[in-house]
Amino acid sequence: MIGTLDLPTALETSTRNLTLRRAHHGDLLPILELLADDPVSTSRGDEAFPKDATHYAQVLAGLLQDPSNELLVLVNPAGELMATMQLTRITGLTRRGATRLQIEAVRVSSNHRSSGIGSAMMRWVLESAAPAIGASLVQLTSDEARTSAHRFYEQLGFRGSHRGFKYQLAANVGTP
Repeated sequence: MIGTLDLPTALETSTRNLTLRRAHHGDLLPILELLADDPVSTSRGDEAFPKDATHYAQVLAGLLQDPSNELLVLVNPAGELMATMQLTRITGLTRRGATRLQIEAVRVSSNHRSSGIGSAMMRWVLESAAPAIGASLVQLTSDEARTSAHRFYEQLGFRGSHRGFKYQLAANVGTP
């Protein structure tokens, strides 16, 4: 687990109190459903097919054991999984040995978007998670197709500062 994150923790939106906690193996299907609920994710193959469950379970097991990563879920009082995100601690020599906190795979259920959930999650990252691990920089990437997400992150104070590049290795594609 990265740093000393105080989890589970309560997050408040304008209409409800929710719990942010570490994901566990029982969260796999709801997380996959969140990925499949997103058109950009499905265009990359994240469609929550039952035939892929074993592969995803293996990947989740490795992720949950990786001390540089946290896979988090946000649930309501009834236990419904409403959102997820992955945090990764990156240490490096640049920026005088700065620790970075990378935010990945932020997904909010389409039934709950525009309800303050994403803002509450990002505030927690900036105000609690980043200081807890000693990060001096919080970073994320966002697919170019996600123009509304870009506006959301900019409203939170994130600034576009770099141009990202990816190179897909066919032999290492995450398909089962």
